[in-house]
Amino acid sequence: MNEKTKKLVGIGLFTAIVIVLQVLAVMIRPTGIFTISLVLAPIIIGAALYGWQAGAWLGFVFGVVVLINDAGAFMAVSVPGTVITVLVKGTCAGLLAGLVYKAIEKKSGLLAVMTAGVVAPVTNTGLFLVGCRLFFMDTINGWAAAAGYESAGAYLILAIVGVNFLIELAVNLVLSSVIVRLIKIGKR
Repeated sequence: MNEKTKKLVGIGLFTAIVIVLQVLAVMIRPTGIFTISLVLAPIIIGAALYGWQAGAWLGFVFGVVVLINDAGAFMAVSVPGTVITVLVKGTCAGLLAGLVYKAIEKKSGLLAVMTAGVVAPVTNTGLFLVGCRLFFMDTINGWAAAAGYESAGAYLILAIVGVNFLIELAVNLVLSSVIVRLIKIGKR
């Protein structure tokens, strides 16, 4: 099998993993109203193995699955805002994880994976917050007031993204050594 075919098959497998993990994540909602993005780990691995373009693709697929399965609350408020926010945050999380990994991998594979493991959830959550600010602030102000929060900012951080972000970050950092081993196996 030539390198192009191996890459295509690998990206296809990671695409399937992203879809399955995100669909499963919707069924398990341990915190708040949003699911924890367990798919960031395979996005990081795919980006490290196959490049930033693969990372962007896998992040985009993650966004599409979120739109199909898990974006109802925001879709009811703004379809364009939801589509833009979800697709941009996922795509950029994979793209930036891949770029960061590539920039650091020659110095240290573990450092490259750990940095990509931080960049992916920070980008995903950060762009989600930007999307909330741009498209959904009036609604979020109402949700915050109904939940007893004095400010929408506190509600966003404490009720919506705080715990999810910390779990996503911890999962990526804990999996870093495993991810490095998988990348080494994948490059053989």
